Amino acid sequence: MILPRGPRLVPMLRYVGRPLLALFAYDLAVGAAYKVLGWEWVAMPHIPLSLFGSAIGIVVAFRNQSSYARWWEARTLWGGIINNSRSMARQVTTAMRTVKDAAEMREMQRRMVYLLIAYAKALRQHLRGLEPWEEMEPLMGREEIEALRGEQNVPLAILLRTSGMLRECQAREWIDMAQWQAMDGNLDGLIDAQGGAERMKNTPMPKQYDYYPQLFVYIYCAMLPLGLVANMGWFTPLGSTLVGFIFLALDKIGRDLEDPFENTIHDVPLTAITTGIEINLRQMLGETEMPEAVVPVKGVLW
Repeated sequence: MILPRGPRLVPMLRYVGRPLLALFAYDLAVGAAYKVLGWEWVAMPHIPLSLFGSAIGIVVAFRNQSSYARWWEARTLWGGIINNSRSMARQVTTAMRTVKDAAEMREMQRRMVYLLIAYAKALRQHLRGLEPWEEMEPLMGREEIEALRGEQNVPLAILLRTSGMLRECQAREWIDMAQWQAMDGNLDGLIDAQGGAERMKNTPMPKQYDYYPQLFVYIYCAMLPLGLVANMGWFTPLGSTLVGFIFLALDKIGRDLEDPFENTIHDVPLTAITTGIEINLRQMLGETEMPEAVVPVKGVLW
Protein backbone atom coordinates (compact mmCIF):
# COMPACT_ATOMS: atom_id res chain seq x y z
CA MET A 1 0.00 0.00 0.00
CA ILE A 2 1.42 3.37 -1.01
CA LEU A 3 1.23 5.84 1.86
CA PRO A 4 0.47 9.52 1.27
CA ARG A 5 3.61 11.64 1.41
CA GLY A 6 2.39 14.83 -0.23
CA PRO A 7 2.33 15.72 -3.92
CA ARG A 8 5.45 14.67 -5.84
CA LEU A 9 5.52 15.58 -9.50
CA VAL A 10 8.19 13.18 -10.77
CA PRO A 11 6.69 10.01 -9.19
CA MET A 12 3.28 11.07 -10.49
CA LEU A 13 4.64 11.29 -14.03
CA ARG A 14 6.53 8.01 -13.66
CA TYR A 15 3.33 6.32 -12.53
CA VAL A 16 1.95 6.47 -16.06
CA GLY A 17 5.38 6.02 -17.64
CA ARG A 18 5.66 4.81 -21.21
CA PRO A 19 2.11 5.61 -22.37
CA LEU A 20 2.60 9.23 -21.33
CA LEU A 21 5.96 9.44 -23.09
CA ALA A 22 4.47 7.90 -26.23
CA LEU A 23 1.58 10.37 -26.08
CA PHE A 24 3.98 13.32 -25.82
CA ALA A 25 5.99 12.08 -28.81
CA TYR A 26 2.79 11.61 -30.80
CA ASP A 27 1.56 15.09 -29.86
CA LEU A 28 4.88 16.60 -30.91
CA ALA A 29 4.75 14.78 -34.24
CA VAL A 30 1.23 16.07 -34.93
CA GLY A 31 2.30 19.61 -34.07
CA ALA A 32 5.35 19.38 -36.32
CA ALA A 33 3.34 17.91 -39.20
CA TYR A 34 0.88 20.79 -38.99
CA LYS A 35 3.32 23.65 -38.45
CA VAL A 36 6.43 22.52 -40.35
CA LEU A 37 5.17 20.21 -43.10
CA GLY A 38 1.97 22.15 -43.65
CA TRP A 39 -0.24 19.09 -43.38
CA GLU A 40 -3.44 20.94 -42.61
CA TRP A 41 -5.47 17.78 -43.04
CA VAL A 42 -4.18 16.47 -39.68
CA ALA A 43 -6.17 19.22 -37.94
CA MET A 44 -9.69 18.17 -37.03
CA PRO A 45 -11.00 21.03 -34.90
CA HIS A 46 -14.60 19.84 -35.15
CA ILE A 47 -14.00 16.66 -33.14
CA PRO A 48 -16.29 16.93 -30.09
CA LEU A 49 -13.51 16.38 -27.55
CA SER A 50 -15.53 17.67 -24.61
CA LEU A 51 -18.40 15.30 -25.36
CA PHE A 52 -16.12 12.29 -25.79
CA GLY A 53 -14.11 13.24 -22.72
CA SER A 54 -17.20 13.46 -20.54
CA ALA A 55 -18.49 10.07 -21.68
CA ILE A 56 -15.12 8.36 -21.24
CA GLY A 57 -14.64 10.03 -17.86
CA ILE A 58 -17.92 8.55 -16.63
CA VAL A 59 -16.91 5.06 -17.80
CA VAL A 60 -13.47 5.27 -16.21
CA ALA A 61 -14.86 6.72 -12.97
CA PHE A 62 -17.40 3.89 -12.71
CA ARG A 63 -14.65 1.28 -13.22
CA ASN A 64 -12.42 2.99 -10.63
CA GLN A 65 -15.26 3.08 -8.11
CA SER A 66 -15.76 -0.65 -8.55
CA SER A 67 -12.02 -1.29 -8.20
CA TYR A 68 -11.77 0.74 -5.01
CA ALA A 69 -14.82 -1.05 -3.60
CA ARG A 70 -12.97 -4.35 -4.08
CA TRP A 71 -9.85 -2.94 -2.39
CA TRP A 72 -11.83 -1.60 0.55
CA GLU A 73 -13.78 -4.83 0.95
CA ALA A 74 -10.46 -6.69 1.12
CA ARG A 75 -9.30 -4.39 3.91
CA THR A 76 -12.63 -4.79 5.71
CA LEU A 77 -12.37 -8.58 5.56
CA TRP A 78 -8.90 -8.46 7.06
CA GLY A 79 -10.22 -6.13 9.74
CA GLY A 80 -12.61 -8.94 10.65
CA ILE A 81 -9.69 -11.39 10.79
CA ILE A 82 -7.86 -9.05 13.17
CA ASN A 83 -10.87 -8.71 15.46
CA ASN A 84 -11.73 -12.41 15.53
CA SER A 85 -8.10 -13.38 16.15
CA ARG A 86 -7.87 -10.99 19.09
CA SER A 87 -11.20 -12.14 20.52
CA MET A 88 -10.26 -15.80 20.19
CA ALA A 89 -6.86 -15.28 21.81
CA ARG A 90 -8.43 -13.25 24.63
CA GLN A 91 -10.92 -16.02 25.36
CA VAL A 92 -8.25 -18.71 25.19
CA THR A 93 -5.94 -16.88 27.61
CA THR A 94 -8.60 -15.73 30.11
CA ALA A 95 -11.57 -18.12 30.00
CA MET A 96 -9.76 -21.44 30.39
CA ARG A 97 -9.57 -22.56 34.03
CA THR A 98 -8.50 -25.75 35.83
CA VAL A 99 -7.54 -26.89 39.31
CA LYS A 100 -5.32 -29.63 37.92
CA ASP A 101 -3.16 -30.10 34.85
CA ALA A 102 -2.34 -26.38 34.92
CA ALA A 103 0.91 -26.86 33.00
CA GLU A 104 -0.87 -28.82 30.26
CA MET A 105 -3.56 -26.16 30.03
CA ARG A 106 -1.01 -23.36 29.67
CA GLU A 107 0.75 -25.32 26.93
CA MET A 108 -2.58 -25.80 25.17
CA GLN A 109 -3.22 -22.06 25.40
CA ARG A 110 0.16 -21.30 23.88
CA ARG A 111 -0.34 -23.79 21.05
CA MET A 112 -3.79 -22.45 20.20
CA VAL A 113 -2.63 -18.83 20.13
CA TYR A 114 0.36 -19.82 18.00
CA LEU A 115 -2.01 -21.57 15.61
CA LEU A 116 -3.99 -18.34 15.27
CA ILE A 117 -0.79 -16.50 14.35
CA ALA A 118 0.16 -19.26 11.92
CA TYR A 119 -3.32 -19.08 10.40
CA ALA A 120 -3.01 -15.35 9.66
CA LYS A 121 0.38 -15.80 8.04
CA ALA A 122 -0.70 -18.87 6.08
CA LEU A 123 -3.76 -17.03 4.78
CA ARG A 124 -1.61 -14.10 3.70
CA GLN A 125 0.70 -16.40 1.73
CA HIS A 126 -2.27 -18.35 0.40
CA LEU A 127 -3.84 -15.22 -1.05
CA ARG A 128 -0.54 -14.04 -2.50
CA GLY A 129 0.20 -17.42 -4.07
CA LEU A 130 3.37 -17.95 -1.99
CA GLU A 131 4.67 -20.84 0.13
CA PRO A 132 3.83 -20.45 3.86
CA TRP A 133 6.25 -22.94 5.41
CA GLU A 134 9.11 -20.61 6.29
CA GLU A 135 6.68 -18.24 7.99
CA MET A 136 5.19 -21.06 10.06
CA GLU A 137 8.40 -22.74 11.28
CA PRO A 138 8.72 -20.64 14.48
CA LEU A 139 5.07 -21.31 15.35
CA MET A 140 4.50 -24.99 14.68
CA GLY A 141 6.43 -28.22 15.11
CA ARG A 142 8.13 -29.88 12.17
CA GLU A 143 5.70 -32.81 12.24
CA GLU A 144 2.71 -30.45 12.19
CA ILE A 145 4.11 -28.58 9.20
CA GLU A 146 4.83 -31.81 7.33
CA ALA A 147 1.26 -32.94 7.94
CA LEU A 148 0.00 -29.71 6.37
CA ARG A 149 2.12 -29.94 3.22
CA GLY A 150 -0.41 -32.18 1.53
CA GLU A 151 -3.31 -29.79 2.20
CA GLN A 152 -4.69 -27.76 -0.68
CA ASN A 153 -6.00 -25.06 1.67
CA VAL A 154 -3.47 -24.70 4.48
CA PRO A 155 -5.27 -21.89 6.40
CA LEU A 156 -8.48 -23.92 6.51
CA ALA A 157 -6.57 -26.97 7.74
CA ILE A 158 -5.06 -24.89 10.55
CA LEU A 159 -8.53 -23.74 11.64
CA LEU A 160 -9.73 -27.34 11.60
CA ARG A 161 -6.83 -28.30 13.86
CA THR A 162 -7.67 -25.37 16.17
CA SER A 163 -11.30 -26.46 16.31
CA GLY A 164 -10.22 -29.96 17.35
CA MET A 165 -8.06 -28.54 20.13
CA LEU A 166 -10.98 -26.42 21.28
CA ARG A 167 -13.18 -29.50 21.49
CA GLU A 168 -10.45 -31.22 23.53
CA CYS A 169 -10.44 -28.29 25.95
CA GLN A 170 -14.19 -28.61 26.38
CA ALA A 171 -13.90 -32.37 26.91
CA ARG A 172 -11.27 -31.83 29.62
CA GLU A 173 -13.59 -29.28 31.29
CA TRP A 174 -11.17 -26.40 30.88
CA ILE A 175 -14.06 -24.46 29.31
CA ASP A 176 -17.82 -24.92 29.56
CA MET A 177 -20.26 -25.26 26.69
CA ALA A 178 -21.09 -21.53 26.56
CA GLN A 179 -17.40 -20.64 26.34
CA TRP A 180 -16.88 -23.24 23.65
CA GLN A 181 -19.73 -21.79 21.61
CA ALA A 182 -18.29 -18.27 21.92
CA MET A 183 -14.84 -19.41 20.80
CA ASP A 184 -16.28 -21.51 18.00
CA GLY A 185 -18.16 -18.42 16.83
CA ASN A 186 -14.84 -16.61 16.43
CA LEU A 187 -13.56 -19.49 14.31
CA ASP A 188 -16.68 -19.15 12.17
CA GLY A 189 -15.88 -15.45 11.76
CA LEU A 190 -12.38 -16.30 10.56
CA ILE A 191 -13.76 -18.79 8.06
CA ASP A 192 -16.30 -16.28 6.77
CA ALA A 193 -13.61 -13.63 6.26
CA GLN A 194 -11.32 -16.14 4.54
CA GLY A 195 -14.15 -17.17 2.23
CA GLY A 196 -14.75 -13.55 1.28
CA ALA A 197 -11.07 -12.98 0.54
CA GLU A 198 -10.85 -16.16 -1.53
CA ARG A 199 -13.97 -15.16 -3.45
CA MET A 200 -12.34 -11.86 -4.35
CA LYS A 201 -9.04 -13.56 -5.25
CA ASN A 202 -10.71 -16.16 -7.46
CA THR A 203 -13.17 -13.77 -9.12
CA PRO A 204 -11.25 -11.03 -10.90
CA MET A 205 -12.87 -8.02 -12.48
CA PRO A 206 -14.52 -8.86 -15.82
CA LYS A 207 -12.06 -8.37 -18.68
CA GLN A 208 -14.44 -5.93 -20.31
CA TYR A 209 -13.79 -3.61 -17.36
CA ASP A 210 -10.10 -3.64 -18.26
CA TYR A 211 -10.20 -3.72 -22.04
CA TYR A 212 -12.87 -1.22 -23.04
CA PRO A 213 -12.06 1.67 -20.66
CA GLN A 214 -8.39 1.40 -21.62
CA LEU A 215 -9.27 1.27 -25.32
CA PHE A 216 -11.53 4.31 -25.00
CA VAL A 217 -8.82 6.26 -23.19
CA TYR A 218 -6.24 5.45 -25.85
CA ILE A 219 -8.61 6.45 -28.67
CA TYR A 220 -9.39 9.71 -26.89
CA CYS A 221 -5.69 10.45 -26.37
CA ALA A 222 -5.10 9.81 -30.09
CA MET A 223 -7.82 12.31 -31.02
CA LEU A 224 -6.68 15.03 -28.61
CA PRO A 225 -3.82 16.56 -30.66
CA LEU A 226 -5.87 16.35 -33.86
CA GLY A 227 -8.63 18.41 -32.29
CA LEU A 228 -6.28 20.92 -30.61
CA VAL A 229 -3.50 21.52 -33.12
CA ALA A 230 -5.38 24.08 -35.25
CA ASN A 231 -5.86 26.37 -32.25
CA MET A 232 -2.81 25.58 -30.12
CA GLY A 233 -0.12 25.02 -32.73
CA TRP A 234 3.22 24.35 -31.06
CA PHE A 235 1.51 24.31 -27.65
CA THR A 236 -0.44 21.22 -28.66
CA PRO A 237 1.92 18.78 -26.84
CA LEU A 238 1.46 20.80 -23.66
CA GLY A 239 -2.34 20.79 -23.65
CA SER A 240 -2.84 17.34 -25.13
CA THR A 241 -0.29 15.61 -22.90
CA LEU A 242 -1.68 17.26 -19.77
CA VAL A 243 -5.25 16.15 -20.49
CA GLY A 244 -4.04 12.73 -21.63
CA PHE A 245 -2.06 12.32 -18.41
CA ILE A 246 -5.26 12.70 -16.39
CA PHE A 247 -7.08 9.99 -18.34
CA LEU A 248 -4.09 7.64 -18.45
CA ALA A 249 -3.55 8.00 -14.70
CA LEU A 250 -7.21 7.35 -13.93
CA ASP A 251 -7.16 4.25 -16.12
CA LYS A 252 -4.06 2.88 -14.39
CA ILE A 253 -5.41 3.58 -10.91
CA GLY A 254 -8.41 1.38 -11.56
CA ARG A 255 -6.33 -1.48 -12.92
CA ASP A 256 -3.91 -1.30 -9.97
CA LEU A 257 -6.62 -1.45 -7.30
CA GLU A 258 -8.85 -4.17 -8.73
CA ASP A 259 -6.70 -7.08 -7.42
CA PRO A 260 -5.76 -6.33 -3.78
CA PHE A 261 -3.93 -9.64 -3.12
CA GLU A 262 -1.35 -9.68 -5.94
CA ASN A 263 1.68 -8.85 -3.74
CA THR A 264 2.29 -5.47 -5.36
CA ILE A 265 2.79 -2.02 -3.87
CA HIS A 266 -0.90 -1.25 -4.45
CA ASP A 267 -2.21 -4.16 -2.36
CA VAL A 268 -3.75 -4.24 1.09
CA PRO A 269 -0.69 -4.32 3.45
CA LEU A 270 -1.04 -7.94 4.54
CA THR A 271 2.51 -8.24 5.91
CA ALA A 272 1.95 -5.30 8.26
CA ILE A 273 -1.48 -6.63 9.26
CA THR A 274 -0.31 -10.17 10.06
CA THR A 275 2.73 -8.88 11.93
CA GLY A 276 0.41 -6.71 14.00
CA ILE A 277 -1.73 -9.76 14.75
CA GLU A 278 1.34 -11.69 15.87
CA ILE A 279 2.49 -8.87 18.17
CA ASN A 280 -0.96 -8.52 19.76
CA LEU A 281 -1.42 -12.24 20.33
CA ARG A 282 2.08 -12.77 21.74
CA GLN A 283 1.43 -9.93 24.18
CA MET A 284 -1.71 -11.71 25.34
CA LEU A 285 0.46 -14.71 26.20
CA GLY A 286 2.71 -12.46 28.27
CA GLU A 287 5.68 -12.79 25.93
CA THR A 288 8.23 -10.00 25.71
CA GLU A 289 10.21 -11.08 22.65
CA MET A 290 8.26 -10.41 19.49
CA PRO A 291 8.85 -9.23 15.93
CA GLU A 292 9.25 -5.58 15.04
CA ALA A 293 6.25 -3.84 13.57
CA VAL A 294 6.42 -3.45 9.80
CA VAL A 295 7.30 0.11 8.78
CA PRO A 296 6.96 1.75 5.36
CA VAL A 297 9.87 1.36 2.96
CA LYS A 298 10.21 4.21 0.49
CA GLY A 299 6.62 5.19 1.08
CA VAL A 300 5.23 1.66 0.67
CA LEU A 301 3.72 -0.44 3.47
CA TRP A 302 3.73 -4.14 2.63
